[in-house]
This record gives sequence, C-alpha cells and structure tokens, in this order.
Amino acid sequence: MTVYREAETVLDANDKQLGWRPEDVSIAEPTRNSRLRWVIVVDAALSPGTAVNAVACVAAHVGRAVRGLLGPDGTDASGGGHPGLPWAGCTVLAASTDELTAIRLKAVAAGDVDVCDTPASAQTNRVYAEYLAELSHTQDDALQLRALSLFGPKNRISKLTGKLELLP
Repeated sequence: MTVYREAETVLDANDKQLGWRPEDVSIAEPTRNSRLRWVIVVDAALSPGTAVNAVACVAAHVGRAVRGLLGPDGTDASGGGHPGLPWAGCTVLAASTDELTAIRLKAVAAGDVDVCDTPASAQTNRVYAEYLAELSHTQDDALQLRALSLFGPKNRISKLTGKLELLP
C-alpha cells in the first residue's frame, strides 16, 4: 500500500492500516471537508437483494481495513446504546458491468486507492473455498463484478467515479 502524505491521511508504515489518524477524525464537520472519500459502485442491473448483498460484502472489508471510519457509539433518549456508524459517509453509485470493470482496473493501477470487489462468483458459490478456487482461475477483466468499494484520496476517487449517478 502507498503511504499518504496529506495532513489528514493515514497509512501507518508500522501497521499498514489505511484511514485517519485519531487527531484527524472530525465528527462535527461535513463529510465533504474530508480529504479521504469512500464510494461503493454497484451494478445497476442487479436485483435489489443481490445488490444489497454485494454492497454489504465490500462494506465489511472497509469497516475492517480503514482506521477511524467508525464514529463513537451513541445513546438514545431512552438510554439504549447504538454502535458507531461511519462518520465520513459513503456514497453508493450505479454503473454498468463494463464500467465497474474499467473503474476497478484504473483504481488498482492508481496504487493509492483501497479496492475491494464482489465478483459474481462470490455470490454464486456457497462454500468460500470454492469461491477462492474459482477466483484463482478468473482473469481480472472477466470477474463479472457486482459491487466495488473504493477508498482513498478524494480527488482520485472523484476522478474515477465522477460521471456516475447515485444508485436509485
């Protein structure tokens, strides 16, 4: 992974985790002020259930991989606790299968973007080892992507996804 050098960024050379340094987390500011951005792009042709499943898969990776993404836990007026949610937000966009493939290839080549994808084989195999076996025999331009998560510098993510529309 690449070490970001902007004030707010944070790929720590020791633990290799991408995200924000604790002092850069700002839950009181609009997400547009962040220099880092998280976007999920979904195949617009998918059924709602398949699309939501694909989004959940890539979001799980980001929750683990990105330091400082989750805000503090909250308490409602009745005293009930609520786990922290992503304070920096996530935009969910729609694209065609071909657009997903092209965006993924460009994002991987950029080198400063965390890329996670859900290929069709991840949803058609019911045994994870079988998914991994099928994946090992599939070229990156033939993955049949269902969803793609991109996290990195705001300008890079915007350049990759700027022409896409929100998922309806």
